[in-house]
Amino acid sequence: MTDTAVIDSNAQAYSVSELAFALKRTLETSYGFVRLRGELSKVTHHGNGHVYLTIKDDKSAIDGVVWKGNVRGLGIRPEHGLEVIVTGKITTYPAGSRYQIVIETMEAAGVGALLAQLERLKAKLAAEGLFAPDRKRPLPSMPAVVGVITSPTGAVIRDILHRIRDRWPCQVLVWPCVVQGDAAAGQVSAAIRGFNAITPSHEGGGGPVPRPDILIVARGGGSVEDLWAFNDEGLARTVAEGTIPLISAVGHETDTTLIDFVSDRRAPTPTAAAEMATPVLAELRALVSDYDRRLNNCGGRAVEERRTRLISAARGLPRPADLLALAQQRLDLAVRGLPRLDDLTAPADRRFKAVGARLDAALQRNTDIHARDLLKVTARLSPDTLHRQRNDAGRRVGDIGKRLELAARRAPERIGQHARLPALQDRMNACAHRRLEREGDRLASLDKLRQSLNPTRPLELGFALVHKADGGIARSASELASGERVRLQFKQGEREAVIDGESSAAVSPPTIPAIARPIPKPKAPPPPSSQGNLF
Repeated sequence: MTDTAVIDSNAQAYSVSELAFALKRTLETSYGFVRLRGELSKVTHHGNGHVYLTIKDDKSAIDGVVWKGNVRGLGIRPEHGLEVIVTGKITTYPAGSRYQIVIETMEAAGVGALLAQLERLKAKLAAEGLFAPDRKRPLPSMPAVVGVITSPTGAVIRDILHRIRDRWPCQVLVWPCVVQGDAAAGQVSAAIRGFNAITPSHEGGGGPVPRPDILIVARGGGSVEDLWAFNDEGLARTVAEGTIPLISAVGHETDTTLIDFVSDRRAPTPTAAAEMATPVLAELRALVSDYDRRLNNCGGRAVEERRTRLISAARGLPRPADLLALAQQRLDLAVRGLPRLDDLTAPADRRFKAVGARLDAALQRNTDIHARDLLKVTARLSPDTLHRQRNDAGRRVGDIGKRLELAARRAPERIGQHARLPALQDRMNACAHRRLEREGDRLASLDKLRQSLNPTRPLELGFALVHKADGGIARSASELASGERVRLQFKQGEREAVIDGESSAAVSPPTIPAIARPIPKPKAPPPPSSQGNLF
C-alpha cells in the first residue's frame, strides 16, 4: 500500500486546461470525420452569422455548431424539427466541458419523428372538426373580466397587464401555472376548466371570483421542445370544450402549436393578445363622439329636408283667408236680415221693469208694516217691562199667601190646604221662570229679525246707497244716465259722484232698496197694568 501511494503521489498532475485540450485532441483525432443522422432542434441563428443547434433522436442529443463560413455552403436552411444528415468532426468546448459536432455539410433526411407525430395528431383533430371556423366563438367587444393563464414570474404577465391597463379599465384574473415541461399541459388544462366552471353572475353566480369574459393562454418564445406541451391532445380538446372565448399567445410569431388551431383566435405575441382582448377606451370615446356628431348632422339634414318639402307643399295650398272669405260674406248678409236683439227684448224688458216696480212697492209696504209691529213687540217685551211684570206677579203671590195664611188661622179645617201652599208657590215660581225664558228667547229672535230688517245694516257690511239728484234711491243701472250726478251714502259719511259711460239697457233683476222711506219712531209703550196677566 505504501509503494502505491508513493507512486501516485509522484505522478504528474495535469492542469484543467491541459486535460481539457488533451481530451479535445483525442476526440478530434479519433472522430475527425463523422456522418450523423438526427432531428434538429433549438436552432439559433446568431447575429455574428454562426448557427447553433441540437441534433437528437428519441434517446440522446448532441450539440452542434455551423461556423459562419460553412452556413452558405449548406444545402438546406436549418429549421426546427427537420431530420437531417450532417458531416463534421467531434470536438469539445473546453470552457464548458461539453462536446459538440462542428458541421461542415448538411442535407435533409425527411420530416422529424416529432413533427410527423404532430402532423398526424393535427390531421386527426381537423377531421373531428375542432379546427372548423364555424365553431370559433366571437370575442367580446368590451370585456369586464379578463382571465390570463401563464407563469406569474415571467415577463409575459407584466407585458399583458401593462398593455391592458393602458387600453381598457377592467379586472384581470391570473391563474398561475408552469408553461414548460411535462406538467405544463395538465396545469394549463386545469386552469381552463377552472375558469369555465365559474357560474356567471346572470345565472345566480355571486361568488368572490367573477367569471372571465375572455381567456388568454400566454407563453414566451422557445424551442420546439420548450413549446411541445402546447401540442398536447388533451389540452387541445380542453380548449375546444370550453365555453369562454380563448386567445392563444404561445411563442413568437413564427412558432405554431396545436393550441393555436383550436383556440378562437391566435395572437403572434402576448402583447398582441392583450390588444385583441381589449378595446381602446380613448378610441371608443372618440367613436361615440363621432357617431353623436354624425347623428346630429343627419337629424339636422332630415329636418331641413322635411321643412323644405313642407314649404313646397304649402305653396300649392290656398290661403285660409281666401277659403273663409265667401262664408264670411254669406254670414254678414244673413246677419243683416235678422232683427236687432234689442228690438226683440224691449217689450219683455218694459214688462219686467213694471213687475219689478210693483214688487218693490209691495215689499216696501210689507217691510214698513212688519217694522212697526216689531217695534211694538219690542217695546212690550223689553227687559224692564218683564221685570216689572215679574215683580207685580211676586207681590200678588205674596198677597195671596197672606190671605191664605189668615184664612187658615180662621178656619182650622183648612190646615191641610195651608200645608200645600209652599209647594204651590214653588210650582208657580217655576212656571213664571219658564215663561220668562220663553219670552226672552222670543225677544232675542225678534231682535235678530229686527236687525236683519234694519235698512242701514247693509251699510255696515260695506254697501252704499245711491241717491239720485231728486233725492230718490236708484234701484237699477238703467235709471242713471251718463254724466248724472249722484250721492253715495256710506255707514260713515257721504260722497258726490258722476256716472261715467252710457247706461246699460240689459235687463237686471229688481233690487230691494235698503231704505225706501223713513221709518216712524216707535211709540212709547203703555204703562204696565197692576193687574197684568202672568200667563
